[in-house]
Amino acid sequence: MDTVVLNNIPCEIKIEELQKKLHIGEDSIYFTEIEKLAVEAQLLAKPKIAYKKAIIDAKGDNFVVIDGIQFTSHVLRVNLEENSNVFPYVITCGTELEVWSKQFNDFFISFCADTILEIILRSAIQMFEEHLEKEFGLGHAVNMNPGSLADWPINEQRHLFELIGNVQELIGVQILDSYLMLPMKTVSGIRFAKEGTFENCQLCPREKCPSRKAPYDKEHAEGFIKH
Repeated sequence: MDTVVLNNIPCEIKIEELQKKLHIGEDSIYFTEIEKLAVEAQLLAKPKIAYKKAIIDAKGDNFVVIDGIQFTSHVLRVNLEENSNVFPYVITCGTELEVWSKQFNDFFISFCADTILEIILRSAIQMFEEHLEKEFGLGHAVNMNPGSLADWPINEQRHLFELIGNVQELIGVQILDSYLMLPMKTVSGIRFAKEGTFENCQLCPREKCPSRKAPYDKEHAEGFIKH
């Protein structure tokens, strides 16, 4: 399947959600400022998604080959035991908002802008997951992201970009020599159907992670190692 680009993504920044994340009430001296930021960001926001339906060609002890490209990860291999296809993706808040957010020198206002970008990115992720369910009927599905686990290091990012195609040309996301991505509010990964629950966070013992979606499960983590 050719790479699909989604760039007409509805974007709504709810001021109540922004207030909650920033702990700002309507009586705050910053309330008018964050309202203004939200309006500006919503006018500029153009989040984008690039993805494709890819075929698993082969599976080894600690690797899978997807559309001719090898990914090395025991956890990924175990998770894809029952799968024949997957959906690699890159989702970004967009270069437009990245440029907008860099104009602020005040630390707090810059933090507010960063929070707005995070809200927009999370909204795009939710839209992508709903799109896959509508188009392909995945049922219960989960994600794995390169760099989120030691077992699947961030340098695997280059294979993901190779699999999807010219991501920078498609949606404006570039990969750096460090394998990080620009714009910074960008996520990449592989989504696939899977029964039961799985989150990268369940296998990661890192404490006080602001992005944690599930508690570390030592028994679950050891189960992957012993598999």
